[in-house]
Amino acid sequence: MKKEININVTPACASSEHSCKEEVSKVLSVSVNDITALRIIRRSVDARSRDIKINLGIEVYIGEKPLGTGHIKFEYNDVSKKPEVIIVGAGPAGLFAALRLIELGVKPIIFERGKDVSARKYDIAAIHRNEAINPDSNYGFGEGGAGTFSDGKLYTRSKKRGDITKILEVFFFHGAQEEILIDAHPHIGTNVLPKVIKNIRGSILQAGGEMHFNSRVSSLIIENGEIEGIKLLDGSSRYAKAVILATGHSARDVYQMLHNQGILLEAKNFAVGVRVEHPQELIDSIQYKRPTRGHFLPPATYTYTEQVNGRGVYSFCMCPGGIIVPAATSDEQLVVNGMSPSNRGGHLANSGIVVEIKSDDLKQYSNYREFSGLKFQEEIERKCFDMAGRSQFAPAQRLVDFVENRKSSDLPETSYHPGIISSELHNWLPVFIRERLQIGFQQIGRKAKGFLTNDAVILGVESRTSSPVRIPRTNDTLEHVNVKKLFPCGEGAGYSGGIVSSAVDGERCAEMAALLIK
Repeated sequence: MKKEININVTPACASSEHSCKEEVSKVLSVSVNDITALRIIRRSVDARSRDIKINLGIEVYIGEKPLGTGHIKFEYNDVSKKPEVIIVGAGPAGLFAALRLIELGVKPIIFERGKDVSARKYDIAAIHRNEAINPDSNYGFGEGGAGTFSDGKLYTRSKKRGDITKILEVFFFHGAQEEILIDAHPHIGTNVLPKVIKNIRGSILQAGGEMHFNSRVSSLIIENGEIEGIKLLDGSSRYAKAVILATGHSARDVYQMLHNQGILLEAKNFAVGVRVEHPQELIDSIQYKRPTRGHFLPPATYTYTEQVNGRGVYSFCMCPGGIIVPAATSDEQLVVNGMSPSNRGGHLANSGIVVEIKSDDLKQYSNYREFSGLKFQEEIERKCFDMAGRSQFAPAQRLVDFVENRKSSDLPETSYHPGIISSELHNWLPVFIRERLQIGFQQIGRKAKGFLTNDAVILGVESRTSSPVRIPRTNDTLEHVNVKKLFPCGEGAGYSGGIVSSAVDGERCAEMAALLIK
């Protein structure tokens, strides 16, 4: 017999199978000895009060054994001779589009401007040494996309868009840890995700799909309003029944290419701010309302959303026990992002704190039309680079000093490997961003006592939260509004934000592409 129940237990109890069995036996009024197995299927931390509880969804087995996770399997049959669809970009949108095409009997052909995930590591290491940035292989470009080396968080609010459970199961099937199937905010970790990405590549190739690295697309082949194929930077061309465009939100040259070919684009809202870093121990004490988190609680995370002068000011990509990384995609830019390893075991915590940007904020860029936000992004990233002495050293300021318009005479420890340099961010950040950040930090500090402290440091700039450009598509077929069988997809198209929602969007575009070409 199998039953599913929900229980709220102490962190210590949640860490012990025997203690959980005792609690379950009380709820079901059965003997502990009659319970043959427990299988946790949901887990979340309830830290709203000092009496912290762990919410568990449990499958209880009495007189039988569970299936476990061995039943989670995916079959990718041979599609080497099947109709072909080109996918531009090997991030989560592109990779999951490829897997779904294979399931639907279509051959995916992926073209990725960057390198495979193993070779990509060396280019990322060079950025940490403050060496030149490879514009095709960095934190933003390469196999696996931006998320591969910047955390691997799998939490999304976009559940209405598709089957998130399947996305998590596909990750698990390809080598991610079982916990991602259970936790409310699943997280693979930047140390695990590269292996998972390699395994996904293996599934694609084994099924007869193709993956081409170091292959930058230079233009689209369009005839009579319908996509026919692509041209590559090396002069070669490739034709297919449809094209899924999944290039990510940092591929600015792609937006320019589309514009040059007369393909409609739109400006959209985005966000810009800074990355703030605290001691993890301090975040634990704030969130858990106790001096230390103890042995049974995970490193604490947080989410803050404020309204300041008509704009949202909110936390973004919070990384407990993580590090801050240089995320620019070409020289003369400085961009910061955050990541965590799977165990989130570092002693510092970081998060983006960003300000919502709307068209009304960018009137001086109105001549750039759909590229107004893109132009603003580029300028603030170059400004940040200049303020760092034209290097990947990040301009930094203690948090209270920033709020009080005071230069920091010294700086605390940071996880940012290239290094930081004291800078008056309150002087050179655009006023409409700086003022809202300062008020937002004060509002957060009133809610979370201890958050507004000079033990925290801010680094600039966090500017790649999402694309400032949308590639518009139809609601029914997901094709571009004026190019048939071209499917703008994922973050770069403006239809997702993060690994899971991008993967979901990739699957949806694959399904529509397969439907239209068969």
